Formats: sequence, C-alpha cells, structure tokens
Amino acid sequence: MSLSRRQVTAAALAAVPLTLAAAPAPKGGRTLYIAGDSTAAQKYADAAPETGWGMALPFFLHKDLTVANHAVNGRSSKSFVDEGRLAAILSVIRPGDLLLIQFAHNDEKATDPARYTEPWTTYQDHLRLYVDGARARGARPVLATPVERRRFDAGGNALPTHGDYPAAMRALARDEGVALLDIQTLSLALWQRLGVEETKTYFNWTATEQDNTHFNPPGAIAVARLVARELLRTRVLAPRDVRRLDDEIPTSWITWPEATA
Repeated sequence: MSLSRRQVTAAALAAVPLTLAAAPAPKGGRTLYIAGDSTAAQKYADAAPETGWGMALPFFLHKDLTVANHAVNGRSSKSFVDEGRLAAILSVIRPGDLLLIQFAHNDEKATDPARYTEPWTTYQDHLRLYVDGARARGARPVLATPVERRRFDAGGNALPTHGDYPAAMRALARDEGVALLDIQTLSLALWQRLGVEETKTYFNWTATEQDNTHFNPPGAIAVARLVARELLRTRVLAPRDVRRLDDEIPTSWITWPEATA
C-alpha cells in the first residue's frame, strides 16, 4: 500500500474534532512536535496518576525549545493520519522545527482495521507520510521506536512485546536517512535493570488497576530522560538544548490539568 498526500488532505477534511490535540506553539524559537499514542500523551486530572512521557520531556529541554504534544490515547500511525492529526501538525510546523514520531502499540491491533498496520508494509508507508510531510516543510523528522511494556518471564527476564515493528522502524530510518531514537531497546534494558517488583513503581499500578503499558510520574520522567539523551546522542539536539539529564526530577513537577472541551 502506498499513500498519497491527497489521502492525507482527504483525511484532514473528514477529521473528527481535535479537542485533545495540543494548541499551536507560540511564535519564536523552535518547537518539538510529538506525534504518538497514549504512552506519550498529555493526561488530564481524571486520569491521574497516569502520565505520558511527553508531559515530562520539557523538564529536560531548555525553555527556548517548546514541546507541542499532539500524542493522543489509542492512536496508531494510521488512525492519527486518518483523523487529520498529522495534517493539523503539518499546517503549523515551521522550518527548523522537529517532528518526533512514536507509534506501534495500537498498530499491532490486528482485529481493528481502523488502527492496524502491517510492520513491513503499511506501517512503514504511514511513517513515510510523517517523514515526508515534515521534510517538505523544512522541519526535521525523528523516529522513536515504541517504549516497551512491562512484561517478564518466569525467570525475571524483561520481554519485548512489539514484534517486528521496532525492526521495521529501524530499517525505515536507515533507508530514509532519518534520526532514530531506539527507545524500545533502552526501555527494555531499563526494565531489566529495575526488575519485576521495582518496575511496578514506574507503571500505572494503583489500588484498583495494574497497568503494564502506561506510566506514573516516575516512569514518565524515566522514559523522557531516555528520549532527551537519545536526542543528544543522535545530534538532533546540541548540548545547549538539553538540561538536567543526570538530575533528580521531583515527581511534584508533573501536573494534570482539567480537560477542556
């Protein structure tokens, strides 16, 4: 399957209201846009303590680099496009801005045709829309492999859960010459170091819920730190663009605003 810009435009015209999308970034300086799913998304008061890593990323970036978090719960690389959310970003992104792209959690849902993509064909096809769209506007695309879920075998080994999607993204990054943040590999290694019990304090485990996909404030901060370090390692950002990479970040810095219509 090969998708055209016309299909993106058509999707935008048919989009559902983007009530949860981030507002356009203020003028001046550069903006880092996040296109992704619930693991990165802004959470609101009714979801606390669930926290997307995109909420913590600004703690590691200097203030002249604005984060515009357009990640939304439940979206795949396909449904994000079909709902016009990519088009919304591309309508405001400017030369010199960054578009950070992380999908796979919902692309994997083979029983849902609205979201499912196949790793080596339609997943890569959709990711190219983000890459090409950013480049056409003078912005820089950055691919991020999906952060890992919390899953261990009986021997306490952290297990990968994303099948071929990370490998497909890595291959696309090589083919297209796009910077790659390998968050899947780094997060899997982090969960392994922390172990079965301690990882529970990084995920959204509460008295009523045992969520092994989404993060609480410590987990979101830890993953955002991985993202910021990778942005520096890959030279997407310069040392002057990042801060606090080795500092303790208070979880009190995370806040959950009330959702607005």
